[in-house]
Amino acid sequence: MNEFVEAMRQLAAGVVVVTVRDERDDIGTTVTTFTSLSADPPMVLLSLASTGYLCEVLLRQDRWAVTLLSGDQAVMASRFATPGRPSARLLLAGTPHHRGRHTGAFVIDGGVAALEAETARVIPGGDHTLFLAQVLGVDYVAPALPPLVRLRGRYRTLT
Repeated sequence: MNEFVEAMRQLAAGVVVVTVRDERDDIGTTVTTFTSLSADPPMVLLSLASTGYLCEVLLRQDRWAVTLLSGDQAVMASRFATPGRPSARLLLAGTPHHRGRHTGAFVIDGGVAALEAETARVIPGGDHTLFLAQVLGVDYVAPALPPLVRLRGRYRTLT
């Protein structure tokens, strides 16, 4: 399957940070498999590795937030992508952020957009789990900022 993985690396993907407020802590991770699913009603699709801790938490916490990162937020993407990362509160220290009004999850300021969602359906898919979610609210949209994408294993800014 290495050819499959290499083939998929040729597809540019937007970079987002997904966060959730768990009973014990705030956690989050960097994700590149996130997309719009429906405009009416507004829904999104999130894919997470089934063995990851965030997946485990989202199976018991239905509400979460996602920040679509801007081109100057590659450092933030790297922080949240690091294995064994600490609490999201520590990862966001010194970075402007706030809690979403619908979810209580962290929303990172300065992205191209941010929204909050509630899982409506969970679908196992191979070694990943798909979360189909209803959008509860759009926190902000900043169309003047260039988005951060991942292509061929590297973060890049779309201009």
